[in-house]
Amino acid sequence: MRSDFKFSNLLGTVYRQGNVIFSKDGTVLLSPVGNRVSVFDLVKNQSFTFEYEHRKNVSCIALNPQGTLLLSVDEDGRAILVNFRAKTVLHHFNFKEPVSDLQFSPDGKTFALACGRFIQIWRTPDVAEDRQFAPFVRQRVHAGHFAQVTSLSWSPDSRFLLSSSKDLTARIWSLDSNEQDLAATTFAGHRDYVVGAFFSSDQEQIYTISKDGALFQWGYTSKQEVEEGEEPDLSTYSWRIVKKNYFYASQAKVKRVTFHAKSNVLVVGFTNGEFRLYEVPDFTLIQQLSMGQNAINAVAVNDTGEWLAFGSSRLGQLLVYEWQSESYILKQQGHFDATNAVAYSPDGSRVVTASDDGKIKIWDVVSGFCLVTFQEHAAAVTGLAFAKKGQVLFSASLDGTVRAWDLIRYRNFRTFTAAERIQFNCLAADPSGEVVCAGSLDSFAIHVWSVQTGQLVETLDGHEGPVSCLSFSKENGVLASSSWDKTIRIWSIFGRSQQVEPLEVFADVLAISVRPDGGEVAVSTLDGNVLFFDIYEGKQVNAIDGKKDILSGRHLEDRFTSKNSARSKYFTSIDYSFDGLSLVAGGNNNSICLYDIPNGVLLKRFVVSRNMSLNGTLQMLNSKKMTEAGSLDLIDRDGENSDLEDRIDNSLPGSNRGGDLSTRRVRPEVRVTSLKFSPTSNAFAAGSTEGILIYSVDETILFDPFDLDIDITPQAVVEALNENEYLNSLVMAFRLNEEYLIKRVYESIPVKEINLVSGGLPIVYVARMLRFIGEFSVESQHLEFNLIWVKAVLSAHGRYITSHKHEFASSLRAVQRFLGHIAKDVVSASSDNKYAYWFLTSTDGSMGTGFEDDDDADDALGVKQNLESDDDVIMENNSSDDDEEGWIGFSDAKANILPVTQEKDDDKDEDDDEGVI
Repeated sequence: MRSDFKFSNLLGTVYRQGNVIFSKDGTVLLSPVGNRVSVFDLVKNQSFTFEYEHRKNVSCIALNPQGTLLLSVDEDGRAILVNFRAKTVLHHFNFKEPVSDLQFSPDGKTFALACGRFIQIWRTPDVAEDRQFAPFVRQRVHAGHFAQVTSLSWSPDSRFLLSSSKDLTARIWSLDSNEQDLAATTFAGHRDYVVGAFFSSDQEQIYTISKDGALFQWGYTSKQEVEEGEEPDLSTYSWRIVKKNYFYASQAKVKRVTFHAKSNVLVVGFTNGEFRLYEVPDFTLIQQLSMGQNAINAVAVNDTGEWLAFGSSRLGQLLVYEWQSESYILKQQGHFDATNAVAYSPDGSRVVTASDDGKIKIWDVVSGFCLVTFQEHAAAVTGLAFAKKGQVLFSASLDGTVRAWDLIRYRNFRTFTAAERIQFNCLAADPSGEVVCAGSLDSFAIHVWSVQTGQLVETLDGHEGPVSCLSFSKENGVLASSSWDKTIRIWSIFGRSQQVEPLEVFADVLAISVRPDGGEVAVSTLDGNVLFFDIYEGKQVNAIDGKKDILSGRHLEDRFTSKNSARSKYFTSIDYSFDGLSLVAGGNNNSICLYDIPNGVLLKRFVVSRNMSLNGTLQMLNSKKMTEAGSLDLIDRDGENSDLEDRIDNSLPGSNRGGDLSTRRVRPEVRVTSLKFSPTSNAFAAGSTEGILIYSVDETILFDPFDLDIDITPQAVVEALNENEYLNSLVMAFRLNEEYLIKRVYESIPVKEINLVSGGLPIVYVARMLRFIGEFSVESQHLEFNLIWVKAVLSAHGRYITSHKHEFASSLRAVQRFLGHIAKDVVSASSDNKYAYWFLTSTDGSMGTGFEDDDDADDALGVKQNLESDDDVIMENNSSDDDEEGWIGFSDAKANILPVTQEKDDDKDEDDDEGVI
């Protein structure tokens, strides 16, 4: 079991706050998610989240036009400069006050940011320059506004900058000091905050939009009329209002606005969730749609003007809309409330999450997108379980029902209930999918239902307290249950007798997990221990003390240090690895622990989050903020906000769920609610406050030599290949792990040698061979050649692969993806060829010549006969050459084509009888 897991992706959260941006090519969307940044590739249908973290939630991000540098700033003004392509952090910087907007210039040489009422111009770090100690160099600071700057916008030539502010004005600035006096203009006249100001594509017009829905169009005109032939007097020219328009959005206010200068399309988002598209300067309404009832907090348009992106932080919604075709490219939303349970599908390709909002969401691990959402539950969903084949999902809820979901048709096909209305808090499903069990805090019994009939078949009595946890073995019908009576019971569901002896523990059991082979059960207790019991002998065999391994952070209201805190020194979720040798554990704290079970040692500890906006992430509090009444961060300053909607407090006390409702706690607490290992053994998922964290083993190592020797060189591989030592050259290429070398050897092996080479391939290289074929075949044109390789490897090593599925899961998934891609292409090509053949055979004269006179028809028929005779000669020659050169699959196809052309006239009557169209 490998322990080098690293953070790879964040699911369950697509947008939190701040702005969203498109890349230069318009196919990649960047969105802030908490204190991280997620990237969505809208063409390849993939997503990833940067590994680096900010100290607090990200407030604004910007990507330079070259697509190489990403700059993200958090709520306190701390910035991180990232190499976007290499995904590496280059520099940390502190702007020392909150940043409201951040924009790179179109030429990428400078960037501007708005800090309070000031505008700062900075030079973008350049690789061509000499290495310098400070990559950020500030060029200029503009101070002209009297209130907070709301937005910034560059001119297309990167010479001028427009700024809008809460002082009801917009201003224009120049990068050149000589032009500053000419460009210094204040655009006044609005009666509310100016939300945005933009240049037209020719820079002859300026548009300013205010919060109350007013759009002013400004032009550079003169007071005096200029006659023809006279030189204009520039002293009489100034920016003046040319036209005024109003949105008339009733009670809604303008929240966000953006402008695409190339197509003159203005996109406006309102506080009621509505967004509109206008064409300026004519002010023509193109479209008017709504993404919900919550305010739109982010609006972006890509460089081509085809795709629009919208973000709403209230519900965590992210939307990409193609306005010309009126279709959605991306439509995602995370859970509204805390995540309670996480489950992997048996093939490891999907993650299912359940939440307090009563929804169940299925996420694709590769793309990171939500595939489907189930909303049938009327209360919080507390448990999830898969059947062994992965086509059936079970869920338990506090609404008193257990539901079975069909993941092929995406519907609820069974609903299980008890004799009385009780709330189910735990769930376990037999791997065969025959029975499903659930426990409740209201009853001391375990309810067992038959999935086929939907009837309650048995009630397991024996516990003397509420049932807290259930877990099924993956290999046999062994069910383990725990209760508040401090006992563990092992049930044989399909046995004749249900009399079981309890296993005593000395503290309340918080989590339980059965080893995949069904021989051992692990439990996490309230005193911070993880205990292991042998199921067959009924005795404790091992124990791990986890209290010293847990990072218990300090809350803002704590009067004691984290070292003396006993609040969360325990695990609330545990899970076995595929081989039963490792255990992952997490709880209401900031740590995820990976243990080696035989030795009882901690292999690795993962920090869940470094976001200081959450409670429990800091070990020590800032002493300058501590007073006799508590921390200064506990003071609610929302009443000092300038906007009415920001002053209204809709939050509820007790947001950490389970705290003292008399204290007003509105800051979320960092915790891990559920942990699950992937069946493919290369990843595990953690349901946390920030979302679903995916930790995986990095398999993208460029140089990973295996059994390397001094005699193994690229030259030795080529020499072995020239001497027809195919197996030896292939093994040496895999040892060097050079992709170009593996491709060369792979394509040089003759078809008649493939079976022999596959049979002699060492078993340690089979997984790497299958993974290489799956990845290489997607881009390769040799379809039949690759299929022969797949068949030969599976035929030679199929028995070993079947008995070691967990080792070949990722490799087989790559091959399966290739086969699915080929199958789709072959079916479409086959149908196209079939209809083309029908069309060609229908134009042989049986349905009429289609010519106006007989002479044209005779000429055409003569040309056709000549072509047919020439084709026969060409095909015969080509087929003989191909057979000599060893080409695959073409000789048979050409042999089948020849009789069609030669016997077409002979079979004409038969075709008419068969009804050819």
